[in-house]
Amino acid sequence: MPIDPTKPYDPDNIFAKILRGEIPCDKVYEDEWAFAFNDINPQAETHILVVPKGDYVSWDDFSETASAEEIAGFVRAVGIVARERGLVAPGYRLLANIGAHGGQEVPHLHVHLFGGEPLGPMIARR
Repeated sequence: MPIDPTKPYDPDNIFAKILRGEIPCDKVYEDEWAFAFNDINPQAETHILVVPKGDYVSWDDFSETASAEEIAGFVRAVGIVARERGLVAPGYRLLANIGAHGGQEVPHLHVHLFGGEPLGPMIARR
């Protein structure tokens, strides 16, 4: 179901439940600002989801309402995960789907970290 990133945060979304420990996951990283885990339906050899620990629907919501410390902590966590997984030298893709047109499926800000193999073009060329 497409997500409207202008709607209020839904505390019953799947990522909120994962953050609260109500749903198990294959955790790869956690700190004060972020939580990262392997995607259950990987689209690449490495496919990790990184979510901020705060209640943010989308990148727009996060960039507008999160503190500078939260933003910096989340961005740093993404970099740490990429480095720890050895993705920096060969390269990786970072993707955030926002809203219905962007294909967002969960109303909690998250980024997909893809790597471990050549990924090809980002979107199909017209």
